[in-house]
Amino acid sequence: MLWNKNKLFCDINPTCYAISRQKEICKRHIKNLIKKENYAKTTKTEKLSTVVSSYSSNLIKRGKGINVELQENKAVNIEIACRKINGIVIHPGEVFSFWRTVGKATKQKGYKDGRVIISNKLRPGTGGGLCNLVNTIHLLVLHSPLQVVEFHSHSDALAPDEGQRIPFSSGTSVYYNYIDYRFKNNTEQNIQILVWCENGKLYGELRSEREFPFRYELTEEDHHFRKEKDKYYRVSKIYKNTIDKSSGALLETRLVRDNHSEVMYDYSQIPKDMIREC
Repeated sequence: MLWNKNKLFCDINPTCYAISRQKEICKRHIKNLIKKENYAKTTKTEKLSTVVSSYSSNLIKRGKGINVELQENKAVNIEIACRKINGIVIHPGEVFSFWRTVGKATKQKGYKDGRVIISNKLRPGTGGGLCNLVNTIHLLVLHSPLQVVEFHSHSDALAPDEGQRIPFSSGTSVYYNYIDYRFKNNTEQNIQILVWCENGKLYGELRSEREFPFRYELTEEDHHFRKEKDKYYRVSKIYKNTIDKSSGALLETRLVRDNHSEVMYDYSQIPKDMIREC
């Protein structure tokens, strides 16, 4: 067997991949112990009074090349995880961690095989599809003054857009437990996350005790698709705008993603008028 010096240890075979993954899990456990972060733990059934932001999306995507069974399993996985998160209160100074809240996704807990991305390929995996739930939470947080302290991304072109393009409608990545999603409540009031599934849709709300003086919006510029060698990519820049509610003045525009995402679905479904040459 010839050794490819450019090949990562985790890519040699499934055993090496499992060893590498376990190493990263252990490293994150040690890091958590050393850092001693103040994590959100309290859950309340009573809703905080003010809706800061809200979002909803279809749980199941359909289209050419999309495995419906994995999509249905994804819906099951998301519903299980929602029960762990729904109603959680993040007090001032606390950090919300997806994996510390949800725990490891296992078959014993009812999780099924959904779509996961391994080595830049879509494959079945236990708990697959939870990235959709995390992305919903990330969208809620982006429309607030809360501080994102850990974020990882994968392609936001896993499936064709449904209807009008929504910036950051997908693309947030998690993988137990070392690829986490975390945000900090850097405000002076309690924050609450509500997430639930109903009638084939995923719903999310971010709530607070009082109204914030600013509102937030996402804008996307130069959105198009581009062929590079034998692959296509979605390319754009996504910005977060901070707007004063009383005056309507734009206070800040900040780049939140310089998007260059490999298209993971059938290329024939890319709108022809959205394709540019390199």
